Amino acid sequence: MRRREFLGLMAATSASYLVPHCRAWAIKSDQPNNGGKKLIVVILRGGVDGLNVIVPHGDPEYYAIRSSIAVPSASLFHLDGHFGMHPSLSALQPFWQDKTLAFVHASGSPDPTRSHFDAQDYLESGVPGSKLVSTGWLNRLIAQLPAKNSPVRAISIGPTLPRIFSGPATVATVAPETKDHPMVVDHPAIQKAFDQLYLGRKGDELSKVYGEALAAHKEVNQALDIAQKQDEQMRREQIIANRGAPLPRNYNYFGKQIAALFRTDPSVQVAFVDFGGWDTHINQGAAQGQLANHLTPLAAGLADLAHGLGPLYKDTQIIVMSEFGRTAHENGNGGTDHGHGNVMWLLGGTIAGGKVYARWAGLKTAGLYESRDLAATTDFRSVLCYALADHMRLSTTALAAIFPEFQPTTDPFVRA
Repeated sequence: MRRREFLGLMAATSASYLVPHCRAWAIKSDQPNNGGKKLIVVILRGGVDGLNVIVPHGDPEYYAIRSSIAVPSASLFHLDGHFGMHPSLSALQPFWQDKTLAFVHASGSPDPTRSHFDAQDYLESGVPGSKLVSTGWLNRLIAQLPAKNSPVRAISIGPTLPRIFSGPATVATVAPETKDHPMVVDHPAIQKAFDQLYLGRKGDELSKVYGEALAAHKEVNQALDIAQKQDEQMRREQIIANRGAPLPRNYNYFGKQIAALFRTDPSVQVAFVDFGGWDTHINQGAAQGQLANHLTPLAAGLADLAHGLGPLYKDTQIIVMSEFGRTAHENGNGGTDHGHGNVMWLLGGTIAGGKVYARWAGLKTAGLYESRDLAATTDFRSVLCYALADHMRLSTTALAAIFPEFQPTTDPFVRA
């Protein structure tokens, strides 16, 4: 999103903590070329505890309702007078400081479900509450982007195509660390068998789809070959420059892999990756523990991604989200249960960063959703529409195709 002027008037009531409203945003009615802008979406499956990721240390109720798992204020990276970042996200501090990282707290789905299956389905279809939508919103996005003369426009990191990419647009599926763990289709005998089944059937739609997918897969592997050679040369140069000192451990290869693909193939416009393990019902921990152990490699991977993109970082929007948050109160097992409102992360692109945006209703029982969860006061689709309009330069018509039957608010963010 562009760096906009924010109109601010701090207001406080006995029921909630309100933060200044930003200027209303406008989407152009035309659909200009997006100028090579790119999008990377990261989903944290299992419902990450947003209240312990971006901690409302300025809300006294936080420490009252989380006696054993609250992150101490002294250990936080303080973002402002109200919110602080978990210490395990220290790799992201430079991006906050250079104002290319922002958070949208108390965001989420309007659907009340606490089912992982349903909530993830709605997050990926982009149509909460509906089971009738067969396509994913990222696949619908591809159809709205300027055409590129390449079979590789979208990449999914993982062994299977996720719900968010389901649909008619071609998507290349790349296994993590592909060179060490080749996919089944990379074995010559198996590929030959598939070729005999599907190639050469003139006018056959299935043959056409298979051909496009095979071309995309080969192009991705070629890009990975180039990227691997570049990385090997870079490592040799770093060893010389560091006089034999070891490099910091690479906690998460996904960042370097995606960055390498984007650098070596400019036709790639969209990428997706997901991670599990965020369902912390038991022994969640506070500044240290289970949640912290997941956040550390995630932050390191995102930092690798941002650094690896190089000049492309300013043209790339990275969005991190989860299907729902956790209960405001900790449970009897030192963890948290399925909740509602959460926090979205935005890095790079034209984000107006260095800020936490939130309509903050507070953590007192009266302000909680169903008296137990952080309220989702900002629809996740409003955040996505804002990013797609400002960063990807999509029109109102395009947004309506990507998120059918949704009207984005004219004021999707308020600022802490």
